[in-house]
Amino acid sequence: GWNRKQRAIALGVGGGLLLVLIGGGGFAVAHLLHKPAPKPQPVVQKVQPKPEPPKPTTVPSNLTGVQVPPEYNQLPVTGIMIENSPDARPQAGLKDAGVVFEAIAEGGITRFLTLFQEAQPDYVGPVRSVRPYYVSWLEAFDAGLAHVGGSPDGLAKLKADGVKDLDQFYNGGSYQRVNTRYAPHNVYTSLGSLIALQKSKGYNNSTFTGFPRKTEKSLTTPTAKTIDFAISSPLYFAHYDYDAATNSYKRSEGGKPHTDDKSGQQISPKVVIAIVTAQGIDSDGLHTTYETSGNGKAYIFQDGGVTEGTWSKDNDKSQIRFGDANSAPVALDPGQTWITVLGDASFVKYAP
Repeated sequence: GWNRKQRAIALGVGGGLLLVLIGGGGFAVAHLLHKPAPKPQPVVQKVQPKPEPPKPTTVPSNLTGVQVPPEYNQLPVTGIMIENSPDARPQAGLKDAGVVFEAIAEGGITRFLTLFQEAQPDYVGPVRSVRPYYVSWLEAFDAGLAHVGGSPDGLAKLKADGVKDLDQFYNGGSYQRVNTRYAPHNVYTSLGSLIALQKSKGYNNSTFTGFPRKTEKSLTTPTAKTIDFAISSPLYFAHYDYDAATNSYKRSEGGKPHTDDKSGQQISPKVVIAIVTAQGIDSDGLHTTYETSGNGKAYIFQDGGVTEGTWSKDNDKSQIRFGDANSAPVALDPGQTWITVLGDASFVKYAP
């Protein structure tokens, strides 16, 4: 056994050792407490590319101003001559045309130059022959023209002006003769076949200036609810009744609603325009003539009201323009625009 002295030394040493250990522990703890924090590692954030704004799903149609998928503006504009003798009524596809020019072909019988781009009805007609003034209105739209022959002047103008000609005489496969009408009122076509015909000829699209368009806003109190155009004789007189619910004009001719052959729907343009220009008879004593360039009086009906203003067209290739009484441009509602060509301002009547 240890004596008291030895135990005291051992205790002293052990105590010292204990103190050292405790001291060492304190140092270790202190060291741990004062250890510099690890340097923060830089956080690499992946920069997400900014999402591109979504492409608009629709844009205004170059022809009508109506909202359409953008690719529709890449289609060629297609003109179709549609007949309007009593044997041609009711016509097919006329209600879908974006722009219509109505004028006399001969003997007081009116005919329509119809222009299509986004609308593609599969049954349009009856298709008839062309006259030179229709060609002049068409050229501003850089459009192909579907027709069945034409007057000598009309055919000569198509050729001289280099119009995209889709004459049925030379492109019969793009037309059909139906057995529900008798000739010459039985030639019909479709936009699908005419677009395919144009693409086969390299007429892939149309470069043109459309009419300026605006947002439609109907008048609180309409000032022109009925419109009458005495274009020729009563069989061809055009009458319109303003329909406030649709902000459009229900068309009648010859005293009856003007309807579509397939659907039975009444034709209802959004904008109705009368232009007044010099009208005469050709040297053959048969065909009507119109002055297509220059300027004159115009009546622009939309939103239940009327702007009595002007029309002007510099030449065949330039677009017809519509102005107010001071010749400031008049923007049109989106939708079908129907232009009737008259020889005298007295042929226009309207009432609230």
